[in-house]
Amino acid sequence: MQTPPIERIRNVAFVGHSASGKTTLVEALLFRAGVVARAGTVEAGSTVCDTEPEEIKRQMSLSLAVAPFEWPASDGMTYKINIIDTPGYADFVGDVDAALSVADLAVLVVSAVDGVEVGTERAWHACAASGIPRMVFVNKEDKPRADFHLVLDQLRSSFAARFVPLELPLGEEARFHGVADVLTEQGFDYGPDGEHRTRPLPDDVVDEEHRLHDELVEEIVSGDDEHLERYLSGDVPTVGELGRTLAREVLEGLEFPVLVGSASTGVGIDRLADFICELGPSPADRPATVIAGTGADGVEVEVVPDPCGKPLAHVFKTVADQFVGQVSLFRVLSGSIGVDDHLVDTRSGTEERLHALLHVRGKDHVPVDRVMAGDLGAVAKLSATGTGSTLAPKDSPVRVPERIGDPPSFGLALNPRTQADDDKLSGALARLLAEDPSLVVERNEEMGQTVLRGAGDTHVAVALERLARKFGVNVDTEDVRIPYRETIFGTASAEGRVKKQSGGHGQFAVVNLRVSPTPRGTGSEFVSAIVGGAIPKQFVAAVEKGVEEAMASGGVHEFPVVDVRVECYDGKTHSVDSSDMAFRTAGGLGLREALAKAGAAVLEPISALTVTVPEGYQGDVLGDINARRGRVLGTTATGDGIHQIAAHVPAVEIRRYAVDLRSLTSGRGSFSAVHDRYELVPDHLLEQVKESRRRTTDKSARR
Repeated sequence: MQTPPIERIRNVAFVGHSASGKTTLVEALLFRAGVVARAGTVEAGSTVCDTEPEEIKRQMSLSLAVAPFEWPASDGMTYKINIIDTPGYADFVGDVDAALSVADLAVLVVSAVDGVEVGTERAWHACAASGIPRMVFVNKEDKPRADFHLVLDQLRSSFAARFVPLELPLGEEARFHGVADVLTEQGFDYGPDGEHRTRPLPDDVVDEEHRLHDELVEEIVSGDDEHLERYLSGDVPTVGELGRTLAREVLEGLEFPVLVGSASTGVGIDRLADFICELGPSPADRPATVIAGTGADGVEVEVVPDPCGKPLAHVFKTVADQFVGQVSLFRVLSGSIGVDDHLVDTRSGTEERLHALLHVRGKDHVPVDRVMAGDLGAVAKLSATGTGSTLAPKDSPVRVPERIGDPPSFGLALNPRTQADDDKLSGALARLLAEDPSLVVERNEEMGQTVLRGAGDTHVAVALERLARKFGVNVDTEDVRIPYRETIFGTASAEGRVKKQSGGHGQFAVVNLRVSPTPRGTGSEFVSAIVGGAIPKQFVAAVEKGVEEAMASGGVHEFPVVDVRVECYDGKTHSVDSSDMAFRTAGGLGLREALAKAGAAVLEPISALTVTVPEGYQGDVLGDINARRGRVLGTTATGDGIHQIAAHVPAVEIRRYAVDLRSLTSGRGSFSAVHDRYELVPDHLLEQVKESRRRTTDKSARR
């Protein structure tokens, strides 16, 4: 595949709700372009873009895939179109963001049957946040209950944007056989081979088509003063002039063309490719923004995609290939990159030699000698460069701004099944995170757990399947343990005594301690009130150490002790048998006895929860928060029918809130939670907490 001039490159992300037909649409485009001899299907697991076993098993895209092809457009020029197929499921939004970071156009794929869904809304808002030009393709027009006009109305009511239909369906559902071009006022009939022929407009669409044509012309010229003046004087611009003006308005985000077709029958597929070439911006139209300089001194600058400029590339995805190793997908922002070039990862400072350059189509790799500005490519076996890195010459400290996504909201603790799995786990997780930076791994030393966090339960489940398949590490999972604490109600005193003599030097220490509660959240303190040298100073430090260790190991209920004042007010020593170890042990014994006398209480962590939901779901969410023992602090309307709910909720009640909120709000709700404070566990739940602690202790002992 030859790389054309930058003006004839199109980098296009296909986005939308899961099951709207994005992957099938890419397959239909590849078939019409002659890249594949036969279009694969998602059901058979034979598509170019969905090749991972986890994708084939679930019959949905789980990560982005690149599918380039050449297209001879209707203007007589040959273009290179780099399609980036993205997942529609909410858990994998990180790959959608990665695709949008290198695309110049987004095609929002909407099902003519299901219309605007939550994934449609999410994709639209992600594109708007990225400032990327968009067009809409209404897919599945041949399916039962397909309704193009209803979908168009939903788009306009959902997003309040200027959607301009460039096509109308000829027939609908099983009778769908072609499209009417609103701009040229021509009809196109499609045969079984996907080829079309021009035909007169059918009587049932003539009136609507003429009306939409007039509206479309007015809509286009209203964004261009020169054309508007001509139009008002009776001089209607030509179709070519209108097309060029519309392309500029698409680039500026003023208009959003709407097309219609069917990926399964091939109707409208060639015209989609034509419109991508004719209306979509090239990389030359959308220079990249990078940060020049290091640290806080960096400033944003615009990088023109000049093929003769300094080589600069942005790595937007990393894939672990079982045959090639790590494959880094990148976009060349400036200059060109050749085999064996030396560039520096400006994030890590590592110099990389680009041994093998590739063009990637699904799982297929085609070696190339050079990748030019504006194009997408890949390189194998970079030593230290990860997703989000910028590759630049040694004397050019520039970097692409990092994408900041939502923090992962669902986590599971990992338990390696064997010692061999345990030995490989750390390295395998590092490689997994290089492939998917939206995952997070935490090591909770207090709970003794390694926690893998993702956007949802499916995200984490897929990551664990890949961990086993790609890296040979098998793990069992359990819930993330809640860090309960323990404190006391009252004041009490106790004696800690160690007396042991068995020949030679013995062990002797007596410590008198008094415990009392401190205000919640202020922490614990140790106070020495020794007078008269009852305990020498060097042994007082040992007592304090023993008290601290006993607090950390757990009190009466075996949870770490907090908010307790410990006063050491008396004790006894022996001139020969006393030692640091004896007083350290006595301090721990005295503390445990004093805590038991003072009346121990268990504390649970309380999270500050912020939930963002559409107004229609607010009542259900408020009721659910109350059912979780939460306390609602207030609600705030943020605009566009969105409300933000602030509440305090016990952490144990929201361990699976990412899954539950999605179900409760049909995927439209989001939340964040941070630790706020500790509160007493209600009496009726205390036994449940203690039983959970016993089960955890038993599991740890068995492992």
